[in-house]
Amino acid sequence: MNLIKELYNYREMLFSLVRKSLRGRYKGSVLGFLWTFLIPLLQLGVYTLVFSVIMKSGYDKYYLFLFTALVPWVFFSGSVASGTGCIWDQRNMVNKIYFPREILPIAHVTYLLVNMLLSLLIVFAVLILSGHGINLVAILYLPLVIFIEYLLALGITMLMSALDVYFRDLQYIMEILTMAWQFLTPVMYGLDVVPEELRTVFRFNPMTSVIECFRDIMYYQRIPDISTLGLATFMGVFFMTVGVLAFGRLKRGFSEGM
Repeated sequence: MNLIKELYNYREMLFSLVRKSLRGRYKGSVLGFLWTFLIPLLQLGVYTLVFSVIMKSGYDKYYLFLFTALVPWVFFSGSVASGTGCIWDQRNMVNKIYFPREILPIAHVTYLLVNMLLSLLIVFAVLILSGHGINLVAILYLPLVIFIEYLLALGITMLMSALDVYFRDLQYIMEILTMAWQFLTPVMYGLDVVPEELRTVFRFNPMTSVIECFRDIMYYQRIPDISTLGLATFMGVFFMTVGVLAFGRLKRGFSEGM
């Protein structure tokens, strides 16, 4: 409760860091903030070409099948990969002024969350314009799934960013790990193509249930399966709890570690 109260007292600093990241990401580029929409569309185009034309995926409207999973994956992987170094990258500020250190990973993940929400607008537009449509009842579950993924991404980012202060190679390891992680997550394929004997292993991947929920809501236009939603909730709460507790203990030595 003390941490929540302290974060609330420093909320203006949090909002300021999020705004700074949003404004500074594409500063100086010709297209500026439009890259927020163009990047996922370009990724979609490449994956669709490979898996719909070259490798012939068997999913109907594969570009939608992919798009509904790719956007949440980009948010998660960006949070973890680049967020691992968010404490070290701001070490001068950490050593000079006092503020809740948790502000830095929260600001990083929140800034990427805003990017994902904007990208989801493109997803909805494509779903409607393509004639695929949306299920208004299923969409009601989307804010919950987004919140669960936010907890998951923030928890892992807090854990990794705290450990990175003491083990500097971790940032580079996480960048490589998230690339491999994507292929072990049903983003470009469905869990139905995974051999039955391996599906249990895949469910230990915390992003598997999250991706399934997103895809159920937007691609299959149905309410997520209760067991899948329950597993996603457990993963989000578990990693958030681990991240907060580990960060709280490790932050005491940040100054010495830097």
